[in-house]
Amino acid sequence: MALAPGKLRALTRLSDAEGFFRMVAVDQRPPIRNRIREVMGEEAVTWERIGQVKATLLKHLQPHASAMLLDPGYALPHAHRLLDPAKGLLVTLERFEFETRAGGGRITATYPGWTPAHIKRLGADGVKLMLFYRPDAPAEVNAAQQDFVRMVGRACREQEIAFLLEPLVYPLDQDPAGAGAYVEDPAKRPELVIETVREFAKPEYGIDIFKLETPIAAATVPAPEEESSAVADTQAWFGRIDSLLDRPWVMLSAGAGMEPFRRVLTYAFRAGASGYLAGRAIWWEAFKAWPDQARFEAALAEGGVGYMHRINAAVREHAMPWWKRPAFAAGLEMEPGGEGFVERYPSA
Repeated sequence: MALAPGKLRALTRLSDAEGFFRMVAVDQRPPIRNRIREVMGEEAVTWERIGQVKATLLKHLQPHASAMLLDPGYALPHAHRLLDPAKGLLVTLERFEFETRAGGGRITATYPGWTPAHIKRLGADGVKLMLFYRPDAPAEVNAAQQDFVRMVGRACREQEIAFLLEPLVYPLDQDPAGAGAYVEDPAKRPELVIETVREFAKPEYGIDIFKLETPIAAATVPAPEEESSAVADTQAWFGRIDSLLDRPWVMLSAGAGMEPFRRVLTYAFRAGASGYLAGRAIWWEAFKAWPDQARFEAALAEGGVGYMHRINAAVREHAMPWWKRPAFAAGLEMEPGGEGFVERYPSA
């Protein structure tokens, strides 16, 4: 399969030299705002304070990542001078706030006027879209979400920028007032995750990288080192995800703790995942030391970075380089390429 020049360049920049995605998310908004509110009160939840937290995360974790994911509201404008030009950059498209429809379905919203063209123009390598999605949600809600993903996919193709989709199962009966920060739905069924992947694996959506949640609630994932029927069953669910995808996929952490996420990664890498895009599993424990900035930074430097070293070693040992995915079985080529590239490369 051939890739447009910009898409090929983007995937190369988001991954490391071995073809693995070791990506860290600092685009979280509600969890950081909520923590500041709990510790210091509502008046302390300011743009500057949130930005300082994100800048600290970027400073300590970026050296050990292949790419960073930043939101445009806080992280990007506050911490842009800390960005390492040798690292890939993903930027968030969606707002966390969403529209709730009758029956509990959620409709994704973007920042007003914010598009993949803006993200490409500022120099990013990829667009990240978090999409609340359930196959059993009201049909009109799912149709709207599908149309939205198609629109983003078309825009990313036009801009030749990588499109990373993060579909998340959510509880239909949750009060929107209680959905201020995404947490994994402990009652989700693995079939919901599988059917979501099946839908968005269709070429019409134009997705380059899938950022996926575990089909089994992270807290219940058995230790992969055990020999049991539960381990075999869990691995089978991850295998079903891989069988539906020809493009690269990575795991998200969804607020899972360090050990549960390590277990999830082991199953994912065995199945064929090409890395991770994780945030809170890496840095949340350290963030508990905030607002003591010195303790926060020390905890990041020791616990957060130490954890990244461990999961990065697992990536190198067990994950699949993205260019070995079935979509690229015939070789990785640029389209158009070769002699006559100038004449055949389409104008904007």
